[in-house]
Amino acid sequence: MRTLGRAVGALVVALFAVVGLAGPALAHNQLVSSNPADKASLETGPGTIELTFDQPVQAGENLNTLVVVGPAGKDQWQAGKAAVRGNVVSAPLRPLGPAGEYRVGYRILSADGHPVTGEIKFTLTKAGNGTPAPAEEVAQDTGTPAASTPDDGGVPVWVWIGGAVLLLGAGIVLAMRLGGSTP
Repeated sequence: MRTLGRAVGALVVALFAVVGLAGPALAHNQLVSSNPADKASLETGPGTIELTFDQPVQAGENLNTLVVVGPAGKDQWQAGKAAVRGNVVSAPLRPLGPAGEYRVGYRILSADGHPVTGEIKFTLTKAGNGTPAPAEEVAQDTGTPAASTPDDGGVPVWVWIGGAVLLLGAGIVLAMRLGGSTP
């Protein structure tokens, strides 16, 4: 009986070690590059924005959004909906206007089904002669701006696994103590 108790104890310790030492799962897509590059300085505005992720992005109507905001912080410069090609999400740009910092906010649907949001920035060093997108076009192309969509904020799966292992271990120890006394 003592051998069984030691074996169960060793199993519980091994399970805790495996769960405790496991690294976090990185299942969500990660941005690996962009064109223009994050924090780049450009003399002329690009014709498109391209974001490259480490995994394929789910394609579909209104699943992915790119929003380009100019230096004033309110004018938008994208000229159409985001398009997906494998792991690349792109959107055409209108000719840019004032010099300054432009922010590219994105919201994509990750390969695992979770939304991923983020932002890159680039600086236009010489003013162009473009005009921002009209409000009707912005509403049609983007729906909700990427920056206003919160993350799901769910509880990580490792918390549930750890709790289950803890309960299992406590149950085994309790069963061994209560069931171990024989006359």
